[in-house]
Amino acid sequence: MKSKLFEPIKLADLELRNRIILAPMCQYSAANGVPNDWHLMHIGQFAVSGLGLLILEATGVTPEGRITAGCLGLWDDETEAGMKRVVDFAKHYGNAPVGIQLAHAGRKASTDLPWLGGKPLAHDHPNGWSTIGPSAEPYADGWSRPEALDDAGLQKLKDAFVASTERCLRIGFDLIEIHMAHGYLFHQFLSPISNRRNDAYGGSLENRMRFPLEVFDAVRAVWPRNKPLGVRFSATDWVDSSSWDIKESTQLAVELAKRGCDFVDVSSGGNSPAQEIEVGPGYQTGFAAQVRQASGLPTMAVGQITEPRQADSIVRTGQADMIALGRGLLYNPRWAWHAAEVLDADAVYAPQYMRTNRALRGLPVPGNPPVMQK
Repeated sequence: MKSKLFEPIKLADLELRNRIILAPMCQYSAANGVPNDWHLMHIGQFAVSGLGLLILEATGVTPEGRITAGCLGLWDDETEAGMKRVVDFAKHYGNAPVGIQLAHAGRKASTDLPWLGGKPLAHDHPNGWSTIGPSAEPYADGWSRPEALDDAGLQKLKDAFVASTERCLRIGFDLIEIHMAHGYLFHQFLSPISNRRNDAYGGSLENRMRFPLEVFDAVRAVWPRNKPLGVRFSATDWVDSSSWDIKESTQLAVELAKRGCDFVDVSSGGNSPAQEIEVGPGYQTGFAAQVRQASGLPTMAVGQITEPRQADSIVRTGQADMIALGRGLLYNPRWAWHAAEVLDADAVYAPQYMRTNRALRGLPVPGNPPVMQK
């Protein structure tokens, strides 16, 4: 049976040669938001690994929108120039389109690097700052109380997303994904456990969706219609029936589809330390399937999808259209090549690496990784 995972797919006018996506994964290695040689190496290795699309990590549209002081940013000419260097490098030597995830961390900003503990940092810490959110509700005990956004603050954030989008266009990104997942700013607006507002941006689902959708509309207005614009959101808070859930997520996806969204990337959790996640192989795939059915949007599934046949089955059975891989690609950047062996499909090789293509050579090359079992 022909592999569905290696079939092309079109998002707006952008055709992906296969459906294997590098999920955005923070590297926490920038200085003042500017990418460096680590990011060249990180993205460069995936650019020549036969993937259908690369999505750069969560990138703050303002300095205060970063998760940590090591996160990428795109708010001034210096960050734009640094990002262009990475994108130009990946496109010049690589063979996959390059996208970016634009983000604001809201009340979950101002934390330490993960390998230093990842703890929240006070506003007067050298690597910390004051945080904002829909309401003055801290994420958890020990976290700073965010400042609730007023109308001027909401407008300032919309303007920041638009400005970053215009920079993305100058840089040459092929795709934008807006980060509305994992307990960051837009997820904070969407969920009733973090949004306690009593104005037009809080209360009912329509009101809680209002600000995220306003920002989406503002970005869509300046990002060309022929270029894909999508959203990653959490399908559930994994808390209780009074929190954000899959029913509300599907309604968000329907609204996004009406506004010209080109794809959705369905994850879950991250908005409450009380979450109880039912983790297992492909544990978020069912959410992706429900969102896809309700909205008709091309959908990415993500989360403990590790095996080629598993990934191919998810796409072939219509649960999702694309598979986003995170940790699996960090562990095995050549996952797409190995998956092609298992699924008897054609992978994309840089000419310099063509000698590793067993389909051309007929025999394993000494020193290569072992052939995955079929």
